[in-house]
Amino acid sequence: MNAAAATLTADPAVSTPVALPPALSRACLAARTAADNKGQDVLVLDMRGLTPLFDFFVIATGTSRRQIHTVAEEIDEVLRGVGDTRQGIEGYDASKWVVQDYGDVVVHVFDPDTRDYYKLEELWADAPKVDWADEE
Repeated sequence: MNAAAATLTADPAVSTPVALPPALSRACLAARTAADNKGQDVLVLDMRGLTPLFDFFVIATGTSRRQIHTVAEEIDEVLRGVGDTRQGIEGYDASKWVVQDYGDVVVHVFDPDTRDYYKLEELWADAPKVDWADEE
């Protein structure tokens, strides 16, 4: 190692990036967080064989505007806690369908009528369901 490299790595102001947990772990963490916040019909779909855009969908239903907001906010807080960064959010103001994009994991929190209308589980029926409660 040359002197310049030693200086760079020895600098205490430079933090070492923490490895982001795998997408499956983060999707299951989001699902558990939704369930812990009284989200209903929580589901994780494995999208890896179906689209190159993302690896997992997390889908949950909230029964009120406040609960939808709480589920979305708590999921974001928990995922930030493991080093993830939300790349986008849509629908928060309307609160019928909040979509949070974490790159390889996309989280959907619906009100009951909107979830029934869009039926993502049926649209992506070929996607395997992940047993998120048993995943570490």
